[in-house]
Amino acid sequence: MKISYNWLKEFIDTDKTPQEISIILTGTGLEVESLEKVQPIPGGLEGLVIGFVKESVAHTNSDHLHVTKVDVGGPEDLQIVCGAHNVAAGQKVVVATVGTTIYPTVGEPFAIKKSKIRGELSEGMICAEDEIGLGTDHAGIMVLDDDAVVGSLAKNYFKLHDDYMYEIGLTPNRADAVSHLGTARDIAAFLKIGIRKPDVSAFKVDDTSRTIEVVVENEQASPRYAGLTISGVEVKDSPKWLKERLAVIGLRSINNIVDVTNYVLHELGQPLHAFDADEITGGKVLVKNYPEGTVFKTLDDVDRKLSENDLMIGNADEPMCIAGVFGGAKSGVKESTKNIFLESAYFNSVSVRKTAKRHGLKTDASFRFERGTDPDMPVFALKRAALLIQQVAGGKVSSQISDHYPAPVAPFAFEVTYKNIDRLIGQQITHGEIKAIIEALDIKIVGETADSLSLEVPPYRVDVTREVDIVEEILRIYGYNNIHIPTQIRASLNNSQKKEKDTVQNQISDLLTANGFNEILSNSLTKSAYSDNLDVAVKILNPLSSDLDVMRQSLLFSGLEAIAYNQNRRAADLKFYEFGKVYSVKDDKYSEVQRFSVFITGADAAEQWNAKQQPVSFYNLKAIVDGILQRLNITDFVVEDATCSKLAFGLQYMLNGKQLVKFGPVGGTARKKTDVDKEVFYADFNFDLVLSAVRKNVIVYQEVSKFPAVRRDLSMLIDKSVSFGQLKQIAQRTERKLLKEVSAFDVYQGDKLPAGKKSYALSFIIQDIEKTLTDKAIDSVMQKLIYNLGKEAGAEIRK
Repeated sequence: MKISYNWLKEFIDTDKTPQEISIILTGTGLEVESLEKVQPIPGGLEGLVIGFVKESVAHTNSDHLHVTKVDVGGPEDLQIVCGAHNVAAGQKVVVATVGTTIYPTVGEPFAIKKSKIRGELSEGMICAEDEIGLGTDHAGIMVLDDDAVVGSLAKNYFKLHDDYMYEIGLTPNRADAVSHLGTARDIAAFLKIGIRKPDVSAFKVDDTSRTIEVVVENEQASPRYAGLTISGVEVKDSPKWLKERLAVIGLRSINNIVDVTNYVLHELGQPLHAFDADEITGGKVLVKNYPEGTVFKTLDDVDRKLSENDLMIGNADEPMCIAGVFGGAKSGVKESTKNIFLESAYFNSVSVRKTAKRHGLKTDASFRFERGTDPDMPVFALKRAALLIQQVAGGKVSSQISDHYPAPVAPFAFEVTYKNIDRLIGQQITHGEIKAIIEALDIKIVGETADSLSLEVPPYRVDVTREVDIVEEILRIYGYNNIHIPTQIRASLNNSQKKEKDTVQNQISDLLTANGFNEILSNSLTKSAYSDNLDVAVKILNPLSSDLDVMRQSLLFSGLEAIAYNQNRRAADLKFYEFGKVYSVKDDKYSEVQRFSVFITGADAAEQWNAKQQPVSFYNLKAIVDGILQRLNITDFVVEDATCSKLAFGLQYMLNGKQLVKFGPVGGTARKKTDVDKEVFYADFNFDLVLSAVRKNVIVYQEVSKFPAVRRDLSMLIDKSVSFGQLKQIAQRTERKLLKEVSAFDVYQGDKLPAGKKSYALSFIIQDIEKTLTDKAIDSVMQKLIYNLGKEAGAEIRK
């Protein structure tokens, strides 16, 4: 939101500098994101002075140029070659001296240099209106009035005043502050000064010759609708002051009528709309809904199909405007317009928000209506706009104000206690100070006891409806920086030994970062196309876009999007990890689970001259997964084949019947959804289960054994259905004391083996921590392993 400093000062009397006002606004909750000095026209006429043409003679080498002598108040006159047909001695003119940069209405700025034109020295430029950005006229140089002072600054002659523009990051709850009046209220409350609203006492109805009937059929969507007719207006360019005021806040002038509606919108926060009264057939304005599918052409010449829920402003024959959102192509103000019907309304915020979202329209009017406007402002704004229109476009008010307001919005009434104010703020504020702040915020104190206040909050403060809201209002005006920080903090220390989430997360992050991984952080909102089952997806009721319409059910696609983004920018070798939550709903019960994912793709190591790059494989990912679990001392899991449809194949580790992690190469269907054409390996951890397992771990110190470990290998033929996890479980059950580790170092499947068979080569690490193992003891362990593997898994030991 853009706010003008000079405009603000029309509402309040203060000598505070723009910088001081910026600090006040930020302190009261209207955060100033930037403060910029602006000029009403580009360049602000800097370097331009008033000159007097003493002499003007024809150029000897040109039939249209003139050589002039110009007094600009300096010690010497300037010789300037001028091509304007109307230049003459005795004129007072605008002169751009050497070194001045001028900003033409059309074209790029350029600097004035001393030069020779057809052999004659030229030490400046006598300016036309369009050459310095003051207008579009290029018929000749500007000839000023006799009262212009030679040598004075042109910006002073044309009464240009520098301004400052605040860019305010408005939070959604501050609907009351979307105008200069609303912003000035906060400053006035902070400074404990009064506020000055525009004077509309001069408003009067000239006659009732052009009364237009207003019929509101949908009072729920339009609780208040007001309007009046102004006849005999002249649509033309706006006066200079109006153009400049709008230009400071970044608005382009359209014509005097539309500019007034925009002016009042940004001044008072009340959207207005001007209709060509001659286009209102039947002499009647209808506020109603039209049938589903009705085609309506908006101001941007787009045909839009209306919903039956869209509130429209229409005449006796057709719709003219989408209420609170956008005008129609036919009924708007044109150059030929002579009579206007001026609308000022209070529309239901939810209705406007849904309509604007449905049609993809965002306007200054919808921005305010969606957040909630002041129901008491429409008639005041009508009078203000009518007076301004008469000032800049002429005309007369030719109808009474039609104000349909059957159920006036009541103020919010509730009680606030001093005890709760002190408790929530954390500091005692005097009762007098509290009451002064409340009254400065335009909140009425309708009752008072020793312990509490009964309040009535004006309906334009849609965010102040509870006691806690009043406390927040008091605090922001009193000043957060005025709340003392205690020098002593009392706290109870928890001596719990359980691993906290951040500690475990940091351990994993340190491990992966040390191994070349980068952490990614992605949006929890994603597109519904990524969902396998929309029935359990958490859908967004008012999505920002079609790509952000559900909460994510997996971390897979956010990681693939990051991979696609990097691969499209020639970064192919990637290692990512991400911590985040996934969401689902079942039987109206929402679930949120912490997950942790790992992604690798591309080559396993950076390119080197003495080593050939190898692509990453399933076993690179498995080493990472096992390394993470080993670092966390999680060992008692069961290995199974993965059942995830998003993986081409893989493994899953089960812990107490729950899936701890699943990992493997991402299937082609999932990669295609994100346009990833390279193979990606992905691991998905249930981080909640990881935390639970880590917290149950008991750390027991054990001295490193001084006795050697022995490795024995077995090659065996087994059925394809038998997994390594099953073999490992059998081995661990067979020898619990001496068997320290089981791993597979070779797997083979091919036509040289019997059908339905595969070959596994396993290594077994055997160690006794109390003594050196004898060959007899080792052989005894191996024989038991061979017997049980053959009995339980059908393993045939290969000699």
